[in-house]
Amino acid sequence: MNVMQSGWFSEVNDYLWPGVALSLEVEKVLHHECSKYQDILVIKTKSHGKALILDNVIQCTEKDEYAYHEMISYLPLCSHPNPKDVLIIGGGDGGAAREVAKHPDVERVTLVDIDNRVIEICKDYLPRLSLGLNNPKVSIHACDGLQYLKDHHGKFDVIITDSCDPVGPAEHLFEQPYYELLKAALKPGGIIASQAGTVWESIEQVKNTFELCKNTFPVAAYAVTAVPTYPTGQIGFVMGSLDDKTNFTEPIRIFSDDDLDEMEMKYYNDKIHRAAFVLPRFVEMKLSSNKKN
Repeated sequence: MNVMQSGWFSEVNDYLWPGVALSLEVEKVLHHECSKYQDILVIKTKSHGKALILDNVIQCTEKDEYAYHEMISYLPLCSHPNPKDVLIIGGGDGGAAREVAKHPDVERVTLVDIDNRVIEICKDYLPRLSLGLNNPKVSIHACDGLQYLKDHHGKFDVIITDSCDPVGPAEHLFEQPYYELLKAALKPGGIIASQAGTVWESIEQVKNTFELCKNTFPVAAYAVTAVPTYPTGQIGFVMGSLDDKTNFTEPIRIFSDDDLDEMEMKYYNDKIHRAAFVLPRFVEMKLSSNKKN
């Protein structure tokens, strides 16, 4: 199906969410190119501001991106007692780097994205997102995340995988060898968080990703957040910790309202942190079962 028709962009993907589509009215196509790795599209929409689309899948829109980027960043950061060194795999738009760099304990943020064109295009067209890429705490490496992990053992307190869905260049980020590399790249007591899909359309993918995490780390959990422009309006994260005493459901670092205002946080606080791990019964049953239900 043609995803651009009569002034509308429609996200259609029969592999990831068959029979479901989200459409945004387009005011202008700002940029379109095919990089070495993927199709990159930036549009100005009527209702959601600018949107970044990779391989015809919406990655973020200006209207609701903060819900995703704050949660994928602060769920792990506030579960770690002292997150000084943070690695982001993917995240070339800069949104996760922007949020991670706000945390007062974070001293160094390393962003590794295989596609330098995503980084450059977002700097040009999505300044509200990409401002994180210019933060002095942030260093950027345009290279393969797997190779970077292989070369950096025991270096990071927190690793965030801000990836596309498990097709194309991100497919290997949803496999067991990747989780073993994540584990090896952590310092003692380190924590990971990875984008893990939606239970409403991809529950088998969620279960499989959660199993990878659970098989690799002493403590694992699955959390959700609401992002209206993602399929079904919700997306989840798998979390893993090397510390068997970690309790993801109870944040270690709690920010005051004044702190959150100063950090310009729009979505995250300690209450929504706890709520993110409260799952519907069918999800709890699916993730606790070793069988496909």
